[in-house]
Amino acid sequence: MTTTVPPKATGQPAGTPEPAPDPFGQDTLPAPPGASRRLLGSLIRPHRARVALAACLLLAQQAAVQAVPLLVAYAIDNGVPAVREDDNGPLIAVAVAYLVCALGAGLLNYTFIRVSARVNQSILLDLRGRIYRHAQALSLDFHDRYTSGRLISRSTSDVQSLRELLDEGLQEMLVILVSLVYIGGLLLYLDIGLGGAALLSFVPLYLLVRNYRRRSAERFSRRSTAIAAVIVKFSETLNGIRPVQAFRRERANDAAFAELNHRHERVNGDTILEMARFVTLSRLIAAFAIAGVVMWGAHRVTSGDLELGVLAAGALYVRRLYDPLDRFAMILNNYQSAVASLEKIAGLLAQRPDVPEPEHPVRLPERAAGRPGREVVFDDVRFAYRTGGEVLPRFRLTVPAGQTVALVGATGAGKSTLAKLLARFYDATEGRVLLDGTDLRELSMPELRRGVVMVTQEAFLFSGTVAENIALGKPDATREEVERAARAIGAHDFIAALPEGYDTDVRKRGGRISAGQRQLVAFARLLLADPSVVILDEATSSLDIPGEKAVQEAMVTVLRGRTALVIAHRLSTVEIADRVLVMESGRIVEDGPPAELIAGTGRFSDLHRAWRDSLV
Repeated sequence: MTTTVPPKATGQPAGTPEPAPDPFGQDTLPAPPGASRRLLGSLIRPHRARVALAACLLLAQQAAVQAVPLLVAYAIDNGVPAVREDDNGPLIAVAVAYLVCALGAGLLNYTFIRVSARVNQSILLDLRGRIYRHAQALSLDFHDRYTSGRLISRSTSDVQSLRELLDEGLQEMLVILVSLVYIGGLLLYLDIGLGGAALLSFVPLYLLVRNYRRRSAERFSRRSTAIAAVIVKFSETLNGIRPVQAFRRERANDAAFAELNHRHERVNGDTILEMARFVTLSRLIAAFAIAGVVMWGAHRVTSGDLELGVLAAGALYVRRLYDPLDRFAMILNNYQSAVASLEKIAGLLAQRPDVPEPEHPVRLPERAAGRPGREVVFDDVRFAYRTGGEVLPRFRLTVPAGQTVALVGATGAGKSTLAKLLARFYDATEGRVLLDGTDLRELSMPELRRGVVMVTQEAFLFSGTVAENIALGKPDATREEVERAARAIGAHDFIAALPEGYDTDVRKRGGRISAGQRQLVAFARLLLADPSVVILDEATSSLDIPGEKAVQEAMVTVLRGRTALVIAHRLSTVEIADRVLVMESGRIVEDGPPAELIAGTGRFSDLHRAWRDSLV
């Protein structure tokens, strides 16, 4: 997905058109025409053989089911007269044929359900996997703009809509369509006039169905959007439960959630009323059609123009034409809901990463023996976020291999942006970021992640054991390697003191251990990964003094023999750096060794003096 940076909303000349609305503000993301059909085709394509088998089974099953009224007609017109002449053969043949049809229809239906169920479950499994993999592959910019609640809605409620259609509605829809074709043909075969009258009655029904599809499609799209809004609100509230409780936002959140819930209730009620309208009108059409066909047929029987058995079979077939109408309304509901959900999923899967994999990736040059780290160069880099102005205007910086550079400056100075560009969470708008002379855009993601690792202040841990979280940096690591990394960082003692040691489950977000301990586990993970370039983004900003001291000691171990960019608000972290860059508005305003800048009269000296005074 490639999008130019939108202009700022203020300061535009008169007459300048307003920028187009952000598509990420809507629940359904834009997609090329026909994307949902292509998505459905790609899901079905691997199962073509089973789909063809299911179709054959359905055709055979419906042939057995629809043969029954023909047997009734034969029994009335041929079996009954034969019995009067003491010939029971025709009726016995009808009874046997009826049992064979019933048994065959049952066996064929059972086999059809088994085959179609396997196809359906495979399709849903594939779709959930695609959504999950695609969400992970999309760039950081996408996740900054598209809420996690909407992603959850795509993989839960929207996939559930498809599941309901595939598991219940699709089979019913196919049965109805096949039976309509069979019944229409058989009615015309029995009697052209009777069949033509029955089929003619479908004209008003067709107009009713077309109108219902148009009206219900809009309502199901609104319903899908409404339930997504409920999920987003629920997810955001629980993810931010600490500030919610800290600032007593429960009542305000209750009111906002109630409004979203009521909106969903209203939209869902509109959908139900639309279905009720369709069912009522379709039943009226069916009643008039059946009554008209039976009366006209009875008149023809009395005049000798039509056999009684044919009329009986025709009446049964006409009734079968209209019997599924109530179920058809429910199926249409499932269908419209599934179409709306498929469009939302197709819109998500149509998004392309802003940081794509290179078509012809290259490998980083081999490091010379004993050479620490790799050289990092920001070569005339300019960068602007989509949602704001320019952050880095023509930025130049060279970090020699093995050097630790500390970045300081006010919030918004561009420090974190530099870190994200070096980690290639974003690509530069202009210019290049080089690693040992290689443009990051020429490296595959696995190659880049082996060379550059970033640790943030959050030090995110996944649910699972301590050992599993450390081994995230090297999945094939042995337990001995994991413990060696933890010892080197200084984390072994607190890990060994946990209830199950390295096998202790840290639980959601590592909530079972402290912030400082989570940071040490993150450092052990980084040390095990053994990158050549390290980025530390405010790694001690959320820690207390004892925790900060332990993490700083671990930082010395982590940074040894590596190139490093260290972003810090606490100036105690800067003391381990070889070089300090003071940034302001995306530019370097001071550059030098820490001791030299402290001894000077510049901004870093003032910052350092204020920090020392705050400790007194």
